[in-house]
Amino acid sequence: MTKSKAKKIREKLTREGKRNPEENRSPFAFTDMRTRKTKTKKDLLYQKKQKNHSPYNDISDGSFFIFI
Repeated sequence: MTKSKAKKIREKLTREGKRNPEENRSPFAFTDMRTRKTKTKKDLLYQKKQKNHSPYNDISDGSFFIFI
């Protein structure tokens, strides 16, 4: 495979004794800084789909209570 023009320039700078621009990069340049603080819409829908434990869903379930 061929080398890119930028890579050739970086190698030339290191051969001449100058600092490689790759070393100037921040250590955070290659880390994945994306973190989710809240659940996604899909996660919330899936959670509701599986649980179905709301007490207000089944108010008319056919049962009744008589106190004498």
